[in-house]
Amino acid sequence: MSETRYWEPNKMKKIAVVFATAGLLAVAACGKKPEEAANNAANVVDNAANAVENAAANVSNAADNAANVAGNAAENAAH
Repeated sequence: MSETRYWEPNKMKKIAVVFATAGLLAVAACGKKPEEAANNAANVVDNAANAVENAAANVSNAADNAANVAGNAAENAAH
């Protein structure tokens, strides 16, 4: 006669290992590494500095364009 079991000990151990592994991976994925956070902060600062430089260049170009327009208008008026 065969014995009726409602649970298999070996299968339960495998399930426990799977759940433990999934739990550890979930916890490991939650936190960022400190060096990644530092790199992200450095990138934010670099991006802000680049934005300021680009804005300054745009203002300079706009001033040059305005001077060229004024010079062209004056030259055309003289003819």
